[in-house]
Amino acid sequence: MNAILTVIPILLIRHGILSAISKEGSKRAGSFAPLSEIEKVAYWIYQITTAVILLFLLLLKIRTDSVLFYIGLIIYILGIVLYTVSTLNYAHPKMNGINVSGLYRISRNPMYVSYFIYFMGCALLTHSWILLGLLIVFQISAHWIILSEERWCINKFGEEYIKYMNSVRRYF
Repeated sequence: MNAILTVIPILLIRHGILSAISKEGSKRAGSFAPLSEIEKVAYWIYQITTAVILLFLLLLKIRTDSVLFYIGLIIYILGIVLYTVSTLNYAHPKMNGINVSGLYRISRNPMYVSYFIYFMGCALLTHSWILLGLLIVFQISAHWIILSEERWCINKFGEEYIKYMNSVRRYF
């Protein structure tokens, strides 16, 4: 089975469900906070690795010939479930715009964490070391984008966001 099929749920969630339940949420998800010079480099690395990962999945097959398939399937499904829940939570922030409900009570960035888990599942499903390497580069660049988003949130929401940062971890 071609691994590009693993991308369908992510696309349906991001461009289907989020758009259907919140046009504003879909618009927010497509924008990035202002970036410093190093963060601009990270942004482009993030965009390029995302594209390369998706294109690379076109070339890969899901391999069912080892225990890695079952581990990968569990991790992949977990990533999809977490991404769905975090997307639904993201669609409906508090009136002031801060997301603090659902998964956002235990992680300030559950969508990024979900992406990582999802792509880790894809790497295991395909037994691809190259995909795993791309995922590591992807995640490092995502960290720099997260730092820019946190700086933007501090500027926009002030003390309320700082309190949120102090009570909820960046990741899980």
